[in-house]
Amino acid sequence: MAEAIVNWKLSDKWKAFSAGTKPAGYVHPLAIKVLEEIGIHHLGYSKDASQYFGQKFDLVITVCDSAAEDCPIWLSPGKQIHIPFIDPAKIEGDEQTRFTAFRMIREQIDEKIISYLNNSTF
Repeated sequence: MAEAIVNWKLSDKWKAFSAGTKPAGYVHPLAIKVLEEIGIHHLGYSKDASQYFGQKFDLVITVCDSAAEDCPIWLSPGKQIHIPFIDPAKIEGDEQTRFTAFRMIREQIDEKIISYLNNSTF
């Protein structure tokens, strides 16, 4: 969701790339739905972080909530920060509970990452 939100809201300043350490192989359907609620029609796909190793980025934002165990150390120049979020796909419960979790994370991404990027100087 972060990649889609950053590229939708800040495409004039930033280009976001997203990948995981344990990609599911698909973009979660509830992520697609909560993005569509705010006008983002995301056609992204599930990617492994290893496909970006060796590439240079001005900024790497890690978002996994289990950073010490799962997030890779990014061995390239550039700034790296960690802005953790829970993984909404791991929330258990009925569909409404899970949908609410995806909405909550969408809003937190907007609040934390978009705010950070809007206030960053590179």
